[in-house]
Amino acid sequence: MSHVKSGGATTQHSQKKRRGKSLGVKLFGGQAVKTGQIIARQRGAQFHAGKNTRLAKDFTLFAMQDGLVKFKKHHGRNYVDVIVKQ
Repeated sequence: MSHVKSGGATTQHSQKKRRGKSLGVKLFGGQAVKTGQIIARQRGAQFHAGKNTRLAKDFTLFAMQDGLVKFKKHHGRNYVDVIVKQ
């Protein structure tokens, strides 16, 4: 008989499952956005703030006015604008 209990699969169950960070674009081009609504969550500035948008300290892009989201490229950078509908 064995003198040591076998290890088995106990080491695999000791790792905790954690949720992802939920990063990415939340509203795409042409979609309506309200003031303060999050457009994109990101690590670092993959998307830069354009017209009527601001960049939070954790690089979250959010809308400053109601309107429509528009993505554009300018000098190799991706910008996000909010076009105010009148």
